[in-house]
Amino acid sequence: MSHDVLDACGDLLRNSRHLLVFTGAGMSAESGLPTFRDSDNSLWARWPPETLASAEGFRDDKALVWGWYAWRMANIAKATPNAGHNALAELEDLRADLAVITQNVDDLHERAGTRRIVHLHGSIFQSRCFACARPFVGYEIPDGAIEDPSLRIMPPKCRHCGGYVRPGVVWFGEALPVTAWSQSEQWVRECDLLLVIGTSGVVQPAASLVSMARRRGVTIILIDPGQSEHVASVDHHLRMGAGTALPALLERVKSAR
Repeated sequence: MSHDVLDACGDLLRNSRHLLVFTGAGMSAESGLPTFRDSDNSLWARWPPETLASAEGFRDDKALVWGWYAWRMANIAKATPNAGHNALAELEDLRADLAVITQNVDDLHERAGTRRIVHLHGSIFQSRCFACARPFVGYEIPDGAIEDPSLRIMPPKCRHCGGYVRPGVVWFGEALPVTAWSQSEQWVRECDLLLVIGTSGVVQPAASLVSMARRRGVTIILIDPGQSEHVASVDHHLRMGAGTALPALLERVKSAR
């Protein structure tokens, strides 16, 4: 990657007034968390998505679904924020206008220190009752859950109605959280620079936020070492991981202060 391109993107960050960051699974891949589609070890490699991420799949086999999410919870709990997460959090300390929209259901942004953030697809640790939708807290991940994604574990039961508990993520066929979507649209309307990091661009309606920014004439920087459906919509493509690109951009911002 040319230093000239990094310098140009650093200039854009310094000169922006409302910086928005949009992250996907590639953001957390450098922390060791699998993406959904990119390899034989991806999250959808063993089962069809609808089996593990739909209300129908949960009704059909609660033990399989909850066991898979317990495996994911265990892996997320073990993971640590990478250099990209840390750089974004430090950048937020430097400029209060920065906001983050993430498709990720992990908590790595928050653990790095990011505060101004919305989760478009929910949060895996914020479980709720499948029947009455009340929040459920206090779940302890079973020993051994991290070893096997096919481990069958029955979900806990709601303390209010006795219904089974589900993970607090958005499944196929479900609408995005209204508050998170409304806030995301507002940030897109306000931003003058958008960083798109590690997202395939195939999941809707989340991907439409980039198109919305493009229609507004917002400058867009894509950070992704591979391919993304967003390539045709961006002004600059940094073909590198977030853990490399974001610290480099942060240093360029800090050097001009």
